[in-house]
Amino acid sequence: MKNIIYTLLMLWAIGVQAQTQTGQVKGIVKNSEGQVAPYVSIQLKELKKGTTSSEKGEFSISNIKGGNYTLVASFVGYKTLEQKIRIEEGKTLSLSLELLENAEMLKEIVISGTYIANRTATLGKANIRPLDLPQSTAVVSSTVIADQQAIRLGDVVKNVSGVSLTETRGGVAETFSSRGYSVGIAGAGGSIFKNGTISNTMGFPDASTLESVEVMKGSSALLYGNVSGGVIINMVTKKPRFDWGGQASMLVGSYNQYKPTVDVYGPISKKLAFRVVGTYENAQSYRDVVKTNRVYVTPSLLYKISDKTDVLLQADYLKSNIVPDAGVGTPNSRITITELPEAPRNRFINTSWAYNNTDQTAGFLTINHRFNNNWKLTAIGSVQDTRVKGFGAGVPNAIAANGDYTRALSAVNTAEKDYTAQVNLNGSFKTGKINHQLLVGADFLRIENVSHTFKFISAAGVVGTAYDKINIFDPTKYVARTDIPTIADTARTTTPQNRYGVYIQDLIAISPKFKVLAGLRYSYQIAFQSTILNLEKNVSRRGTTADKSDAAFSPKLALIYQPFQTTSIYTSYSNNFTINTGTDINGDALKPSIIDQYEVGVKNEFLDGKLSVNASVYKIINSNFAQTALFDKNGNPNTNTSIRELSGETTSDGFEIDFNGVLSKNFYFLLGYGHNFMRYTNTTSVVGSQVEGEQLIRNPRNTANGSLFYTFDKTKLKGLKLGIAAFYTGKRFAGNNNVVGLNGGLNNTTAALSAYNALIPLTAFTTTDISAGYTFGKISVLAKVSNIFNTMNYIVHDRYSINPIAPRQFATTLSYKF
Repeated sequence: MKNIIYTLLMLWAIGVQAQTQTGQVKGIVKNSEGQVAPYVSIQLKELKKGTTSSEKGEFSISNIKGGNYTLVASFVGYKTLEQKIRIEEGKTLSLSLELLENAEMLKEIVISGTYIANRTATLGKANIRPLDLPQSTAVVSSTVIADQQAIRLGDVVKNVSGVSLTETRGGVAETFSSRGYSVGIAGAGGSIFKNGTISNTMGFPDASTLESVEVMKGSSALLYGNVSGGVIINMVTKKPRFDWGGQASMLVGSYNQYKPTVDVYGPISKKLAFRVVGTYENAQSYRDVVKTNRVYVTPSLLYKISDKTDVLLQADYLKSNIVPDAGVGTPNSRITITELPEAPRNRFINTSWAYNNTDQTAGFLTINHRFNNNWKLTAIGSVQDTRVKGFGAGVPNAIAANGDYTRALSAVNTAEKDYTAQVNLNGSFKTGKINHQLLVGADFLRIENVSHTFKFISAAGVVGTAYDKINIFDPTKYVARTDIPTIADTARTTTPQNRYGVYIQDLIAISPKFKVLAGLRYSYQIAFQSTILNLEKNVSRRGTTADKSDAAFSPKLALIYQPFQTTSIYTSYSNNFTINTGTDINGDALKPSIIDQYEVGVKNEFLDGKLSVNASVYKIINSNFAQTALFDKNGNPNTNTSIRELSGETTSDGFEIDFNGVLSKNFYFLLGYGHNFMRYTNTTSVVGSQVEGEQLIRNPRNTANGSLFYTFDKTKLKGLKLGIAAFYTGKRFAGNNNVVGLNGGLNNTTAALSAYNALIPLTAFTTTDISAGYTFGKISVLAKVSNIFNTMNYIVHDRYSINPIAPRQFATTLSYKF
């Protein structure tokens, strides 16, 4: 017995001695921007032993015999890092690893929703991984943008299910919709962002200079306040890198399109890096007279003050000169080309000398400070100045059935300055066994709008807006004028507004399978009384509308169940608000309309994250939609459409599903489908109110997208890339929604307003693009035929007109990497 005990004690002592003679290596992995890098593979090359970094970027490998080893850190899209280390017996080696992006591999990665790299949209502010975020999101990468040779923002967002281009806004800007709600072009619209701050998108932002486009569908009021209830979009420009490189390319396309682009990046010092991306575009159009001339430059600097603090300074400059295109008109509320084929797709009905010039400058400053691995502070500020000048004919809203159109002069001279600031504190901590991912933040926005009114004088000295008469079906019927009248500014109106917001959000992990996301925002905004300066008399006066302030709370609550590490099921409630114009029956300003959203969704990742399948079902109800009041304050029937009440309702419901995969570095695909029905519900029967059950204009019932790209690398076809993309837009309406008392309404007592009542049905359509390219060393060429079947259909210009979509076109890009 003594011998047995002695032997056991000796074995125990040997084991203890063996353990004390082993060492440990631990540390944290970050990317070149100083952000923690989760799910990075960490291996000891000689032992074939390793681990994966946690969500906080931390890793640890224990029980290593003393000696020299090679530590290898690898992750898709980053250069593999190999570092020689020495393990000492009984000691722990602490490391801080930094991964640099691999431009070659990044070209093969598609970012769309959840994907192999599990990157989330920065619009979420809290860096919540996609499976933990109870909201439908998508991120379209520069790979997709380059492979599809996208030029406009609209070319990019059509890759996202349920998001569609709904207006072209005179051919000088784009408007999008999702879940029945639209996204405006201006900063005041508040739903299109650049680098996380509000952006005015007049003149078209250039897609080729973007690193990615992020989309968050549904209500985002918790984080951003008064934004669209359907979608917000963030354009992320390309950032500096600490390795030398770049690319020069030339795109040549149909209708004399030429577009060179240069992208150069690299280190200035160990702590300072730069990047400059610039592009120039000169193009004509399938529409007569229309042409484009643009310059866009985005320089940036990244300065790493320390391991914990970095500063990113970005700027961009856009000069866009475009001939405005008001579409083909809608005589007698008909679709001209479909019903009257003598009006061809290319016919232009604005004046031959019309112009629209946009000059835009913007600066963005982002400061990140990491207190430790759990707490981070981010401050973002921006300034954007947008100036637009244009002159030509107004929108074609009074075309006779025979095609006669009396053109009236219209001009624009506007300036918008947007000043933004936001600060976000992110932290991870525990209360007992419960994990918290906390976000606390505040933001501020000031918008200053300046607009002008004009006086038009003909060569004969006649003052007025009348110009001439043409016929949109038979240009020879009348002699069109070509002279340019004199234009003079008569008054300048300045309208400022301020927005403030504070918010708190917490992702609470009750257990590995059950999580709760809860948050609340308070928003306050004030639209100041405008100032009007009479430029002819140099006399200033106040506008007729007094200062108007609005405030709203925006909560969000979501329950998340994750039965597996790769599956997440969620249900959520959130709301957003819209600011209303007009007054109630007592002459007081209307309060904001609160819009409730309910959503249920499921997110799945398969094949180690290479395939994602996400689906969501939603209902959005504006139960206090502002519409014309039934009675005035004296109890009499009201026919004044400016006197309103929060008594109507709109309902938007539908579902979306996405299949996205990066099955290898050679093959990726994106598939999506969205269904939406946005209509008026619970309406009144008073003159001027909406018609019960009628679908809102611009919003298609169904949309779908599909893209697939494959690159050969192991056969005689090595370097060959093939791709196909198809996009479907369902039935929708142009024109104006019906109202009670107008043509098609319940009665006809206010016939004077009937011009506003003209629904124009638009049929569904599909466009298909095919691509083929070849890469040899540093040189690549990629060609595309878009709308290969030459489909004919329309995009809404404005309520009064529509624009034909582009016919079959060809584009090819030649690139050289250095």
